Amino acid sequence: MNDARQRAAIVERAARAGGAVARDAFRGPLTIETKAGKNDLVTDSDRETQRQIVHTVAQEFPDEPFVCEEELEPAGDAGGLPSQHTGPMVEAVPETGPCWVVDPIDGTANFARGNVLWANSVAAVVDSETVAAATYLPAVQDIYTAGLENATRNGQRLAVSERTDPETFAVALVAAWSNERSDRFGDLARAINLRFGDGRRYGTLQSTLAFVASGELEAAVTTEPTTPWDTLAGVELVRSAGGVVTDLHGDQWTIGSDGLVASNGEAHEELLAAV
Repeated sequence: MNDARQRAAIVERAARAGGAVARDAFRGPLTIETKAGKNDLVTDSDRETQRQIVHTVAQEFPDEPFVCEEELEPAGDAGGLPSQHTGPMVEAVPETGPCWVVDPIDGTANFARGNVLWANSVAAVVDSETVAAATYLPAVQDIYTAGLENATRNGQRLAVSERTDPETFAVALVAAWSNERSDRFGDLARAINLRFGDGRRYGTLQSTLAFVASGELEAAVTTEPTTPWDTLAGVELVRSAGGVVTDLHGDQWTIGSDGLVASNGEAHEELLAAV
């Protein structure tokens, strides 16, 4: 198995393994904490899921670094997973070399409320480029994968929506919005509602990008900062399915870009005008 094929296989395996941990805890008793604010949640299942994903990847790639959303206890507290933290944890995706980017539960607020719309994602990155990605929705058991120049959902090839009329588009607003920027959120929601058929908000960025890749949505937009674990897997899905992902100015989206606009490419300029 060549390196690219191996990485594509591992991201799917790791996403499924982590998803099984989270699914077992779903709608059960949880330990819930807050991070930056009252609605920025982390649960014990986030950490346990992340341990499982890291462990699964490290079995095949033991020396490669991870960029993960959650902090974990030292390796001695392995939660029943010996040697699960073999590779180093780093704060940012390195410019050169390999790296694994992990979001154990994207949509923790949904997960904590018993809402089925949450996901985990794993992206394999080499020299700052995503080479394979998986986004898994464990509650409904849909897995979206990208690698080897195509994207799939449950093994079936994906393609973005073929809709061309903006008045029929379903466009989702994504990412976190602080209370201080509520006016900007309202302005963007109004602009989308005026120009496009329907506006939506799901509370999980990776799931939303997967829906753009599969044609379940025509676009997803935000003017707010994003993180690698919230975006890299989904951006690769959209691009592999034939879609377009740019910053707010129409330039190709990269880590650190100003905002994110993902679409089927049929009315991208109108989306940019709206945001």
